[in-house]
Formats: sequence, structure tokens, C-alpha cells
Amino acid sequence: MIITKTPFRVSFAGGGTDIRDYYKEDYGAVVSIAINKYMYITVNKRFEDSIRVSYSKTEIVGDVEEIRHELVKESLKMAGISKGIEITSIADVPSGTGLGSSSCFTVGLLNALFTYTGSNLSGEELADLACKIEIDILGHPIGKQDQYACACGGINYFRFLADESVEREKIVFDEYSMRDLNRKFMLFYTGMRRNANEVLKDQKRKTEAGRKMLDQMRDQADRLKEDFKKNGFTDDIARVLHEGWVMKSSLSDKISNSELDRMYETAIRAGAKGGKVLGAGGGGFLLVYCDEPKQDAVRGALGLKEMEVRISEYGSRVVYFG
Repeated sequence: MIITKTPFRVSFAGGGTDIRDYYKEDYGAVVSIAINKYMYITVNKRFEDSIRVSYSKTEIVGDVEEIRHELVKESLKMAGISKGIEITSIADVPSGTGLGSSSCFTVGLLNALFTYTGSNLSGEELADLACKIEIDILGHPIGKQDQYACACGGINYFRFLADESVEREKIVFDEYSMRDLNRKFMLFYTGMRRNANEVLKDQKRKTEAGRKMLDQMRDQADRLKEDFKKNGFTDDIARVLHEGWVMKSSLSDKISNSELDRMYETAIRAGAKGGKVLGAGGGGFLLVYCDEPKQDAVRGALGLKEMEVRISEYGSRVVYFG
């Protein structure tokens, strides 16, 4: 039996510039963190030659091509496994909530399957294969940041180049900055779940028209990386998050709505310094940056379920092999 543990991610800046339609003209860039909420994938040899897959549904099939879960089907084919295996998944957070769940699942599954076959892949290799499955094979209208953030862990600046290569620059903070980062971020569940593909399809259609805005979002990620390297973690992140959210919301009318706008404005009035809706938008989690003395007021004003998060230093890894 093999169990992998893969972190979800939170994006700070540059989201949307990791999509091929944008970076093929120049380059895209994001700054993101991996958080201590995880996707767990279990892979085990099955006595029968059939394949059993258990997620929100359970499938038992005799052939890989019969599997309905397209990420599982393509991952098995990529790993060269055709029979006699059982796969289960458990996650700390639900899908469709803006934390990169689809890519987190794919990265964790590939890690488990290739370990099962005796191969040991790096985080970058896992992310690259996950991108091939989700973007090239299945044609999902998504970017690359989720796969790399989940596979690599920690705090990173990623640059997405026109030749399809990805450059990673790991950002390292001192102990004080890490403590500040972990204490000042709050994550609230809006109660809304959405299909990120629908939001991203609309954004993709408008990429050309919104290219100048995306240029600004990419440049924002570049500046944030340099600021982190020079000054460490500072309250300037609040302004970056706010400006990024305003810019991103302008790319598609599906990214925000009146209820999300109300939640965000409520948090700001209660004392938060900045924030954004995570992922493609349209629902999921609201990220809020707030000094500790004001946090109880923000909690009371929002009245939403809060999820405590910390930085996850590690990316996808095997936590059990037996």
C-alpha cells in the first residue's frame, strides 16, 4: 500500500497569467504558497485483475478505458498500469473551492502510481505530467500554477515561459516573517462552490481583450517576489492582494458577484487590510489579511466558517509505503 499527501495551494499574485493563451506571447508569473490542508491518495494492489476507484463515487471496472473519472483514467495510462489496482482519495477540503483541488488530486495520484511502479519523480516532474494530463490530453482551460504549487510545496515564485518550461524560485523567510504570515492570514468558506472550468473558459475567451490587465497582474507577481526577497514579509501584501483582486474581477463577470463583493467589503469594514477570493473566483474561500487585534471583529462580522491554515513546507510526498 502507498499513501501520498499533497498540499492545497493559495495564490497571492499573478493568477491568470499561467494560462497558455497568455504566456505563449511572453511569460506568465505567480507567487503562491502551499498550505497545511491535504489530499490523501491511497493506492493498493488488488487481488482481482479489476480496477476499483473510490472518490465521491465508487467504480469497479475490468479495463482502464471503462473508468469514468478522467483524471484517474489518464493517470493510470500514463503510469502504464492496466489492471489489479485499487485507488481511494480523501481530502481536507471539498472540491470547487479555489484551492487547486483538481490539480492536487492529479499530482498526488501520479506520485502514488509512479511510486507503485518503482519510479521516484521530482516535484517538477510530477507537476509537468499533471499539466500534460489536465491541459494537453483533457483540454481543461486551466493554468499551470496549481500543479507546481502542490507538487513543490512552500512559498514560490513560478515563471511560465512560451516554450512550456517553468522556472521556480523558492522564497525563504526568516522565522519572524513566517510567524507573521501564518498569524495574519484568515481563510473563510463562502459556502459557494463552482465549476472553475466555466469561470476559466469565460476568462480565456477574454484573455486577449484583458491582456493589458494580465500584464499588470504578472508584473505584480514579479514585484512581490522582489519585495519578499528584499524586505521579507510585510503588510504590503494587503495592498497587493486587494489590487490583484480588483484587477482579476475585471477580467470576467463570472469571477465575482454581489454576494462575494459584500463579504469582502464586510471584512474590510471590520478591520481587514486586504484579501481576495481564491482560485478562478465565483465562490470557494475568501482569503483575508488582518492584524491579530482585529481578527475577532472580522470573524464576527462575516459569520462564516473559518479554516485555520499554515504554510506547508513540503510538496506532494509519500507518507506510507508498505
